[in-house]
Amino acid sequence: MDLDPEAEVVVKRSGRNILKLVLSIAAYIAASIILNIYFPEFLSRLNTSFAETYSQYLPYINLIALLGFGYLIVIALANLIYWNLRLRYPHSTAQVVRNVVKIIGIGALIASAVGGSGGAAAGLAVGGFLGLVAGFATRKVLGQAVAGLFLLILRPFRIGDRAVVSGEEGVVKDITTFYTVIEKPDGSTALIPNDGVIGGKILLKKPEAKQ
Repeated sequence: MDLDPEAEVVVKRSGRNILKLVLSIAAYIAASIILNIYFPEFLSRLNTSFAETYSQYLPYINLIALLGFGYLIVIALANLIYWNLRLRYPHSTAQVVRNVVKIIGIGALIASAVGGSGGAAAGLAVGGFLGLVAGFATRKVLGQAVAGLFLLILRPFRIGDRAVVSGEEGVVKDITTFYTVIEKPDGSTALIPNDGVIGGKILLKKPEAKQ
């Protein structure tokens, strides 16, 4: 059964991102084995002082490897989810989900790095403090992203509908990660935060009759 061109592109991109995800995970595992097992043994045979110096900096080297490969893994996973969703949903819906996965994944990566670098007690203390700071700093951003996701799932209105959203009347042009875009009758554009749309009143207007 032949696929239409758009579906074929989606399948190819999904396959590429699966490969990127697997290669990123495999590369991180291989790098960890080399950095923590083989390289210390090689340095100990070569020079004891080199091995001792390397062991002192090894936690920082592991931290850099975790952040570098972890970022690649998060991006590959987010893109894989995006292209799989594109088989059933439009770009706007898949894009919102991809952005939410990136935000959560990078946040979890930073928390893991902080917890691993400071030891158990220090990691919990520093990680908890940074978690509180990051929570207050990103609460609004995450709220907007989650609200945008719910808008695309529940679909109180669709792109192209005429509606009054948070007091702004016009045509819904787009639903992005953070804003709902309304084109007003005078040609101006209103960007309405998604959490305001979820908590506000929505009035759907009848389509204008064609002359």
